[in-house]
Amino acid sequence: MLSLFRSVVFLYVWGILAAQNESTEEVKIEVLHRPENCSKTSKKGDMLNAHYDGYLAKDGSKFYCSRTQNEGHPKWFVLGVGQVIKGLDIAMMNMCPGEKRKVIIPPSFAYGKEGYGGKIPPDATLIFEIELYAVTKGPRSIETFKQIDTDKDRQLSKVEISDYLKKEFEKDEKPRDESYQNAVLEDIFKKNDHDGDGFISSKEYNVYQHDEL
Repeated sequence: MLSLFRSVVFLYVWGILAAQNESTEEVKIEVLHRPENCSKTSKKGDMLNAHYDGYLAKDGSKFYCSRTQNEGHPKWFVLGVGQVIKGLDIAMMNMCPGEKRKVIIPPSFAYGKEGYGGKIPPDATLIFEIELYAVTKGPRSIETFKQIDTDKDRQLSKVEISDYLKKEFEKDEKPRDESYQNAVLEDIFKKNDHDGDGFISSKEYNVYQHDEL
């Protein structure tokens, strides 16, 4: 009985220590380059365009390179809504276009005890080298939805979103070829057109902002 009691106490204390260790873990950020002129920084809900390489901290082996995906084009995603791992959502806050960072992400902000896809083992600490190219107003704001929805039918067609993307690329003064625009468009519909009807409804679009449209 005493042995059992000791075992229970040990497991209880171990659980507390494990929880404390996890709570003290944090994402470490090293700024490698920050432009002198930084009038706009990234915040939750912004659309970011970035390249990043991922490495295992244990041995330095590379498990991901955005430059080998999507024909080498930078990756577009919305910041702070879970489209990337939690550690990257944290690490890429308050970045300037043109800024470069090196970040160390502990397991609790990455893939935890499960790991991922055979490439990332359980309890792996990850290192990312990030280069941010553009920060634009996120696609989930009410104002942006109304701006894209030119026919005012409360749903977004591929034509409407394609026209919007084209204008945004022109504003950024970085024209993209048609294949790139099509790839971005298909990715948007893959992630947001949940019922597969070829439109993004106000409900599908408004997945994390609950204001009335």
